[in-house]
Amino acid sequence: MKITALNVYQVDLPLKEGRYNWSNGNYVEVFDSTVLEIITDEGLKGYAECCPLGSAYLPSFALGVRAGLAELSPHLIGQDPLKIGQINRTMDAALRGHPYAKAPVDIACWDLLGKATGQPLYTLLGGDAQQDVVLYRAISQEAPDIMAQKIEGYAAEGYTKFQLKVGGDANDDIDRIHATRAVLKKTDLLVADANTGWTRHEAARVVGAIAGMDVYVEQPCLTYEECVSIRRRTALPFVMDEVIDTPNTLVRGIADDAMDVINLKISKVGGLSKARLMRDLCVAHGIPMTIEDTWGGDITTAAIAHLARSTPSEFTFSATDFNSYGTVDIAEGAPKRVNGRMTAADRPGLGVTPIFDALGAPVAQYS
Repeated sequence: MKITALNVYQVDLPLKEGRYNWSNGNYVEVFDSTVLEIITDEGLKGYAECCPLGSAYLPSFALGVRAGLAELSPHLIGQDPLKIGQINRTMDAALRGHPYAKAPVDIACWDLLGKATGQPLYTLLGGDAQQDVVLYRAISQEAPDIMAQKIEGYAAEGYTKFQLKVGGDANDDIDRIHATRAVLKKTDLLVADANTGWTRHEAARVVGAIAGMDVYVEQPCLTYEECVSIRRRTALPFVMDEVIDTPNTLVRGIADDAMDVINLKISKVGGLSKARLMRDLCVAHGIPMTIEDTWGGDITTAAIAHLARSTPSEFTFSATDFNSYGTVDIAEGAPKRVNGRMTAADRPGLGVTPIFDALGAPVAQYS
């Protein structure tokens, strides 16, 4: 099998809530998502999606995905997409860094491998480890009472895990955490996610003020070293996200006892190949994961569902149904939330079919 062409689509994903706010005043109202189609000489087509969370979250941005694909495409034409290791080595030789731009190529090749072998991706990624996966709901940063009201509403939809967007003024964040924890059941989980937004002294204040509460603390500061410093000051369970972006940083975090949980974002680490490697390292060392991505629609949600379904339930802290946050459907057959859970399709590959009327004409074509 050979790659004969790559088509790149751009699609806007507006939010049902209108706006998503996180640390330091950052927000997004419409997400800019890129969908990749890889065409082969045997008639099979593979699909993937990459949607950075704006340009102020990680070293990634929407135009960078498409620029990266333009750089990579000449090196991919004629390659065998089923030799996924070789595809990744080719990309790494052609373009240093930019894992998020390589991620859709890797994922689309996995989709092709599933279709070529007649197997769903969860089978290829490790097997059917669980029938469905528990989801969390991200709560956009607003006033404490509004965030508490939203949590109550989403709890009524079946969610039991909530990721509270903090990382603003420390006093306000302390109020946000208290207000939202107060409306949850004892069995519900609350994660206070600062998204790197606190300085070290602010983070120290917050973890001191919520000591003894049933709450997780996630990525309080910008750097790994600052986060580890806060980890040493609190007995609360600790989540690392933004700074765990490669297998090497994961190994360092495990060696340093830097976290209890990680957020494993597929495009952040370069696609399903590296995400599977990091997943397996976490399982081997007893580290549960939130399996997700930076953002996306139906195709991203399908990739998340397959990786999560192939992960043992005791190591799946939660996963994300991004397609329930937006107003636009871009693929048929995508996972749908049922009572706070979702599952991956049993169809070959990702099990989704793009809705080309929603995607429009390609913004770039390479052959």
